[in-house]
Amino acid sequence: MHSLDDFSGLWISLVTPFADGAVDHPALARLVQRLRGTGIAGFVACGSTGEAASLDEAEQQAVLDTVLVAAQGLPVVMGLSGYHLPKMLAAVKATSAQPVAGLLVTAPCYIRPSQSGLLRWFTDLADASQVPLIIYDIPYRTGATLDLATLLQLARHPRIRAIKDCGGDAAKTAALVASGALQVLTGEDAQFFSTLAQGGAGAISASAHGHTQRFVKVMQAIAEGDLPQARTLWQPLLPWIAGQFAEPNPGPIKGWLAHYGLMQAELRAPMTVASQALVDRLVTLDQNLPPV
Repeated sequence: MHSLDDFSGLWISLVTPFADGAVDHPALARLVQRLRGTGIAGFVACGSTGEAASLDEAEQQAVLDTVLVAAQGLPVVMGLSGYHLPKMLAAVKATSAQPVAGLLVTAPCYIRPSQSGLLRWFTDLADASQVPLIIYDIPYRTGATLDLATLLQLARHPRIRAIKDCGGDAAKTAALVASGALQVLTGEDAQFFSTLAQGGAGAISASAHGHTQRFVKVMQAIAEGDLPQARTLWQPLLPWIAGQFAEPNPGPIKGWLAHYGLMQAELRAPMTVASQALVDRLVTLDQNLPPV
């Protein structure tokens, strides 16, 4: 396994299972093994869905180790975030020396730097990395908005290859896709179809823990230019995706996975488990989805 030049396809933004307060590594390994053969491009460990902010550095490394072994050669991207630049540079150097395909990195939260500050932040991180970076543009978590011009300038860096787009700006998304400067991977599952139909490269998805092959088939149908078939596959997924984000992520997907005996529903405070009513709703939606 080594760094990638192509991040296209469907990536699963993995949950981190817990049991009695500790990371449940056997459940994590089983989850990765279960998803490995579904046609996905790879896995993202320690993203926001993975509750990385609640894991200490040793736990994050242990999660990565488990995912790398269980993935059996399928690419793994590691999420890194923070706001202390020297610590982030050290983390980038250490993590990029491991057999990861790339790093998913955010703007520094809370600080809200200028565009020139964001340019410097991502450039410094890319300079320190041995593997490509995927910029995670998620202003509602970081408080920092990356302008289109800043992203296009960052795209000139040889190790900045892709963006996980949660920016909430449809015009910026369309312009990024049209530019061809970065591979655009949607991080908003409800935008999966529209981003791909415009020519986006793929998705980093939380809700695709479930009905994974349907997501893959939507992507394949769009790539083949069969939009009617893609819509037929996609539209039944919309209530499922809405349900996954009806309460804070990753509570719903963990509750759904727990219903099927794949892990405990446990989250770390201040996150809370999904309501039983929502989990029941998700299970009912499973039963109503037509087969692929």
